Amino acid sequence: MALKQVSSNKCFEGFQKVFEHDSAELKCKMKFGIYLPPKAETGKCPVLYWLSGLTCTEQNFITKAAFQQAAAEHGLIVVAPDTSPRGCNIEGEDESWDFGTGAGFYVDATEDPWKTNYRMYSYIKDELPKLINANFPTDPERMSIFGHSMGGHGALILALKNPGKYKSVSAFAPICNPIQCQWGKKALGGYLGPDASKWEAYDATQLVKSYSGPRLDILIDQGKDDQFLSAGQLLPDNFIAACTERKVPVIFRLQQGYDHSYFFIASFINDHIKHHAKYLNA
Repeated sequence: MALKQVSSNKCFEGFQKVFEHDSAELKCKMKFGIYLPPKAETGKCPVLYWLSGLTCTEQNFITKAAFQQAAAEHGLIVVAPDTSPRGCNIEGEDESWDFGTGAGFYVDATEDPWKTNYRMYSYIKDELPKLINANFPTDPERMSIFGHSMGGHGALILALKNPGKYKSVSAFAPICNPIQCQWGKKALGGYLGPDASKWEAYDATQLVKSYSGPRLDILIDQGKDDQFLSAGQLLPDNFIAACTERKVPVIFRLQQGYDHSYFFIASFINDHIKHHAKYLNA
């Protein structure tokens, strides 16, 4: 699988790079950001995967989150993929900001015309890690995942659906219960069809109710002044209630005055890097 380097910038003695590749899973060209800490020049490093939210590309996180210094200090490779297939020429893919392009929702679509390309779940779970492990100095046994909003949803479901695959998981303002919110109903209905029982396989609040894997310490930060929290799109209370019932440990921090933006993410990113480093470097 050939990788084409798109950009490379020295950053905190490591390198922030962007690569492009042909995805077998998504049947299109895909880009991802990867931060290689200084430690990657001399040894294998654990990998932390970041999943971005609606409308984002691989660029948002690598330019706005200010994570590189902490990643350098803890010796973590950080991978930030795109949020959907690109340029597939599917009718309707660019009609709305919360469905189609930039809104893959980290599911494997089963409905036409989406099912051929919109397979972000399998791309993140299988194809991307194989690509990263084959081309960079990683320790394949040590990986974790985190994300924001739609990507927080993605991180939670990937960790819950694949017990033991990820050492840790965290999220910023995740869409916790998509089967109950407008964003989720639109995306899951569009990609998976009208049978709502099929949506549950991609809903963190539903998945945690039957989770029986190794202990997973979940960290969630949520801005108290997040407009999407008050609009009922995120529904963290439902997820926390389900975690409490199943005795799945979750640290939920409601952050006074913060919104849904990357200013919020940048404010707490070091805590999340530290959270993952604790498990990845254990």
